[in-house]
Amino acid sequence: MPKVKTIFITGATSGVGYALTKRLLSEGHRVWATGRSTGPLKQLQAEGAKIIQVDLSNRKEMDRLLLTIETPDVVIFSAGIGTFSYAYDATDEMIESIMDVNVVVPMQLTRRLLPRMMKRKKGHLMYIGSQAGKVATPKASIYAASKHALIGYTNALRMELAPFNMHVTTIHPGPIDTPFLDLADRSGKYRTSVGRHLLTVQTVVDAILRAIEKPVREVNLPWYMGITSKLYALMPSFIERVGRKFFYKKD
Repeated sequence: MPKVKTIFITGATSGVGYALTKRLLSEGHRVWATGRSTGPLKQLQAEGAKIIQVDLSNRKEMDRLLLTIETPDVVIFSAGIGTFSYAYDATDEMIESIMDVNVVVPMQLTRRLLPRMMKRKKGHLMYIGSQAGKVATPKASIYAASKHALIGYTNALRMELAPFNMHVTTIHPGPIDTPFLDLADRSGKYRTSVGRHLLTVQTVVDAILRAIEKPVREVNLPWYMGITSKLYALMPSFIERVGRKFFYKKD
């Protein structure tokens, strides 16, 4: 029987975050769930979650949140946004919003959570990254930049927290069949073009649960994308050339 843990999760009101919260509750964990949407939060509350409706881009609300929750065993940073757009079409507001939600907020929230967790000398921080952070593609430059920054941050954080017996895991999924795709690409063309390559929410949730029980450095989904990213690091020009058809699926 898995040990019951206190788990704090951001972005719990949709997609992977919502499904993951429901699964954690069904397995008996104590879950603090945050998000902006009232309806999904109330549904999670009915299933046993402790909920806090909060906009983490508001630092005062972030500070209020930290006064409310108990010190977690596991923190899962699931909130994230993205818009498929060429760099020259992106607005300042779009750039700032994506970088804030995907990078700045997780770093600032981590900074606020760490003192209590470090004092206890145990804990597990989990960040939902993306394969886009390893292999960038056209029309995803800003989103890829945000996830690439998150990789750099977590790689350093992992070494910093090792003396405190704390784990840092990054989950790097490829495209997932969630409303995120519909918001990122209003045309719907990308969902159609990637088709059978889309990951199911359940696949991602299962992988996160395994990493909670047995912490690892990172998880690549699907597994073969982990190989692709390593090849890309070694010979980027070659991979961009042979993978051109796949890289331009957002067009």
